Amino acid sequence: MSREFVNTTCAAFPGAEVSDPWGGGHDAWKVGGKMFACVGSVGDGVSVKCADIETAQLLIEVGHAKRAPYFHKSWVHIPWGMVEDGELAERLEASYRIIRSGLTKKVQATLG
Repeated sequence: MSREFVNTTCAAFPGAEVSDPWGGGHDAWKVGGKMFACVGSVGDGVSVKCADIETAQLLIEVGHAKRAPYFHKSWVHIPWGMVEDGELAERLEASYRIIRSGLTKKVQATLG
């Protein structure tokens, strides 16, 4: 699990784009202009959105994530090596789908 794994996985999602909105080497993955994953400049893991605060809290309690600093409580931070690549890929896809589903139908139709 690494920044490269996250970038390769996220790049495969329809309409996903990466940017560095704060400068300094962040990889902020967005769909329709809304962020669904972020690797910080320190690069010690990736932050993703969960369906709700309860899901985020459960992942933290079972040791599959930590509280994501600077993000809403529905986001978690997954340090490198905390989970297997397969679970990380599932978390990235779930975050992508959560954010994508919140976009307008018009925007969603342009994403493929």
